[in-house]
Amino acid sequence: MLKQLRNKKTAKKVWVVLAAIIVPAFVLWGAGSLVGDKQKSAFAGRLFGKKISQLEFKDALDAVKNQVVIQFGDNLPQAQKYLNLEAQAWVRLMLLHEAARRGMTASDKEVIETIENYPFFQRNGQFNNRIYTQMLEYSFRTLPRVFEEEVRQDIMIKRLYDEVTSGVNATDEEARAEYLRTNEQLSLSYIAAVPAEFSKGITASDDNLKEYFKSNSLNFKKPLSFELSYISTEDEIQIKKAALLLSKKIDLRKIAKDLNLAVKDTGLFTQTGPIPGIGWSNQIIELVSRLKVGQYCAPLRLDKYYYILMLKRKLEPYIPEFEAIKSDVKEAFIRSKGEELAKAKIDECLKKLDEAYKTDPKSLNFEKTAEACGLKNGTTALFKYGSYIDNIGGSDAFFEAAAKLNDGQVSPVIILPSGFYVIKVKYRAPFDENKFAGEKQDFSRKVLLQKKQEYFNNFVEDLKRKA
Repeated sequence: MLKQLRNKKTAKKVWVVLAAIIVPAFVLWGAGSLVGDKQKSAFAGRLFGKKISQLEFKDALDAVKNQVVIQFGDNLPQAQKYLNLEAQAWVRLMLLHEAARRGMTASDKEVIETIENYPFFQRNGQFNNRIYTQMLEYSFRTLPRVFEEEVRQDIMIKRLYDEVTSGVNATDEEARAEYLRTNEQLSLSYIAAVPAEFSKGITASDDNLKEYFKSNSLNFKKPLSFELSYISTEDEIQIKKAALLLSKKIDLRKIAKDLNLAVKDTGLFTQTGPIPGIGWSNQIIELVSRLKVGQYCAPLRLDKYYYILMLKRKLEPYIPEFEAIKSDVKEAFIRSKGEELAKAKIDECLKKLDEAYKTDPKSLNFEKTAEACGLKNGTTALFKYGSYIDNIGGSDAFFEAAAKLNDGQVSPVIILPSGFYVIKVKYRAPFDENKFAGEKQDFSRKVLLQKKQEYFNNFVEDLKRKA
């Protein structure tokens, strides 16, 4: 393993990099082996017909965590709540398989140069040996060869990315469109049909509700649900003892009592929701989905806690009886009727606007047409793509629709969570050609990176299907 990296000055430089990145995997996740040799013989899954051991998967997971640490730094605890690291680990394994299939490698020299160029381990442009040594020994407690191999793999994945996306290009027109999308400011006139306004006063008889439930029963289907019993602790020794006792068929509640731990019950929760007392965890959902009622999963660690989980109850997806969810059906019925009325009214209004525009664009009166149809109307202040419009919400759909309109032209119906809208452009801020010329190169680079990433994402999805 890269002997020269552990020789003299070069070794001292590189170990800082390795230590600083690998350790947060232990501090922030800690998915280490808890069941000794048994885990080494287990398999995490299959890729391309090959069994992936728990150890291989753990190595990939650690590598993904290290990449996340580099990307988010101090913000990792917050960002980690929204990341599916296990899924990313499988993608990493797939990409490495494909890179190896294509004969891609990385030399020791490339690994060394990559490590030496990490700016966050440099002081005054150079590796600092003292910082490096202290982080390795006292903070991270890891082996240099682990990170060396992760870096080698990263280089292979980058080489695969470059090869897959080598034919992707960006045109000047695309750069201009991206500049407009990012910098253009405009204001709009709009007409709104808000379903909540049309829902007021709607009533429903039992017969109405039963008929609606019969026609839309799948909308009320309850997803796969689970109930768990579990013990948790921050003490790794305790969880190892518990795992050993479980292997001897000792009851979980007796084990908990002997170890001064509490057995907790989650209550029923859905496959797509948070786990009461634990939180969101795709890892746990995937594990318990494979269990039978009464079975335990292997000990695992999330954040700073170790867990042993037992599947207490499992409910397959089902449609409840009407009487059990009558209030939910009524709420959905009224909301649906409100949406139907609002959509019909905005369609009627748009028809009148289109007819007026075709007859004489200058005669089109947005406000009066809205009032005649009994709909709200208003105008926006100047806004950019990605901003927030008061009383409406995100501006992206409005902006994209406005980009296709000529002056005075009315948009098709735009559907947003808040309701149905039609718009026309009130004012466009002038396009600054000189500013665009000065920033064109940066926007061309941005568009190219976006297109390459999108192309590579599609490549990954295709790879998933093959795997």
